[in-house]
Amino acid sequence: MSQQLSIDFTAAPAPYQRHSRTSRAAAESVEPKTGTKRAIALAFLRGRGMAGATDEEMQNHIPMNANTQRPRRVELVQARLAMDSGRTRLTAGGDEAVVWLAKEYAK
Repeated sequence: MSQQLSIDFTAAPAPYQRHSRTSRAAAESVEPKTGTKRAIALAFLRGRGMAGATDEEMQNHIPMNANTQRPRRVELVQARLAMDSGRTRLTAGGDEAVVWLAKEYAK
């Protein structure tokens, strides 16, 4: 029997210093906008926690086409919102794939 994965796609805000108006503005400026494909990919990674996800897992569970998902994940990595966990998992084809984490769960 398989279990249904439930993910909350609501984007969590970037951390900021509550006493600082400029810190909050900076946090908001780097956070993907809710509803964008990048925000959806980030929310998925955040929902996976320390388990993270490979590109293939993101494509299958969101669902999102590989040619849409992969560039969004690259953008998240470039923005330092997601990173390589240092781990791999096998794809459906038996190849090793990088496991990606939301920055909150990276070491």
